[in-house]
Amino acid sequence: MRTVFVRLLTIIPLVLLVVSGTFFLSLASNVDPAEIILGGNATQEQIDQLRHEKGLDQPALERYGEWLGGVVRGDLGTSIYTGASVTDLFMAALPVTLSLTVGGLLVGVLLGVGLGLLASVVAGSRLDRGVILLSTVGQAAPSFFIGMLIIYFLALKMAWFPATGYVRPSASFGGWLHSLILPSLALGVGVAAALARQARSSMIIALQQDYTRTALSKGHSRRRVVFKHAARNAASPVVTSVSFQVAHLLGGAIVIERLFALPGLGSLTIDAVLRYDPNVIQAVVLFAVVVVVLVNLLVDVSYTWLNPKVRAA
Repeated sequence: MRTVFVRLLTIIPLVLLVVSGTFFLSLASNVDPAEIILGGNATQEQIDQLRHEKGLDQPALERYGEWLGGVVRGDLGTSIYTGASVTDLFMAALPVTLSLTVGGLLVGVLLGVGLGLLASVVAGSRLDRGVILLSTVGQAAPSFFIGMLIIYFLALKMAWFPATGYVRPSASFGGWLHSLILPSLALGVGVAAALARQARSSMIIALQQDYTRTALSKGHSRRRVVFKHAARNAASPVVTSVSFQVAHLLGGAIVIERLFALPGLGSLTIDAVLRYDPNVIQAVVLFAVVVVVLVNLLVDVSYTWLNPKVRAA
């Protein structure tokens, strides 16, 4: 509990530092939202008036103070272009991204760790070399290319799943799952490739340790040795790798959501960046930073369960 408390205290300045840096970097942009909203035929007087109405002519520190105070109160501001609450826009898109991210993580963990364990047990075989080849290709191929292949074969050729679109679970739970299968596969393949290599390497090292040889010499079944003794000791590096993949999932979700026409944070972010909507961009950055640091905290806590030495310290 002491470790959790200390890490929680370090999260606050870290999040504040990142979002503050993003805020002031966005102010350094030469893009003027007022000019984009009014178009090229607007007069300077009209642009200045709109900038004043939107608060864009205020000093940087004053704008930062208002934004930070709003965040503390749970108010992320309003969209410069639509006038809609950023909190409402964010909360409408968040379930889509969370569903896709969790789906991609499940695909990555189940497929990657499963293949890695299988390859480690038959290390040096054709199956092992095949897993290494597939994981190399999976890591090298960009997610949008994998997504296009999946759409072509599973949606267009086989017609098993819809190529694009999203069904909310409140409308149809089965339709919701159906609409997430292809995007989750496209997002999770890269994660599975990375985890497969890590799981394979960790398990091969664990299976070569003295305690596994001792367990086998005592007559324990190979399955028991693999899953009870070796797997737990090989899990720490894999868990660390999973934490690294969370940032990959959040970044990949932006591309995958656009490719599959999902109304999530990825689509919201791309639209905000293209037209420079700073409050929306800040909300997405804040969410990404909080998720990454919380996942790292969970990884640290999991070490105390996986490694008794850490728990004793």
